[in-house]
Amino acid sequence: MTITLHVGDLPSNISFGDCVAIDTESMGLRWERDRLCLVQLSAGDGNAHLVQFPAGQYDAPNLKKLLTDPKVVKLFHFARADLATLFHHLGVMPQPVYCTKIASVLTRTFSDRHSLKELARDLIGTELSKEQQTSDWGTSTLSQEQLSYAASDVLYLHKIKAVLDSRLARENRSELARKVMAALPVRAELDVAGWHDVDIFSHKPVRRAD
Repeated sequence: MTITLHVGDLPSNISFGDCVAIDTESMGLRWERDRLCLVQLSAGDGNAHLVQFPAGQYDAPNLKKLLTDPKVVKLFHFARADLATLFHHLGVMPQPVYCTKIASVLTRTFSDRHSLKELARDLIGTELSKEQQTSDWGTSTLSQEQLSYAASDVLYLHKIKAVLDSRLARENRSELARKVMAALPVRAELDVAGWHDVDIFSHKPVRRAD
């Protein structure tokens, strides 16, 4: 496994094939308040590329080009949160999108456990450590433990996707999953526009309690 750290943007000569796994790390869980610090990417080849952003520096033309390339699927776990974060900070909406959490909810209806840690363990027999999940991602010098943790969030998504795709096909839900995932960018835009805590499809839309 190789973890390569880039500052400010990806190099122009990196290719991730037709499907790139992506995750983000921020100062907190509120995209409108907490700055984006890191974007992790992997082609599913056992290697990870991490893009670190100095505060407020989000030009990143090469990364933005990849995020909006219609020929490359952007693979996330819980895509809704990452899409809102990337849209808010980078000003682009990644498309097309695949979300392993959505696929899990549609196939693993026998369980209410759909975290990345649980999917990695249950579907591919890999234990992920979440020890660095709440560390300071805004520091200028990331520790080796932080780099390893960040990379682990994208290194296994392709393998998890393969298992989930098989189950979607088995349960005849592949097309339903495709339609739901196609709508995720719109859901993320609604989040950023202020409807993050409102079910707009309800007969009487009400705000969810925090």
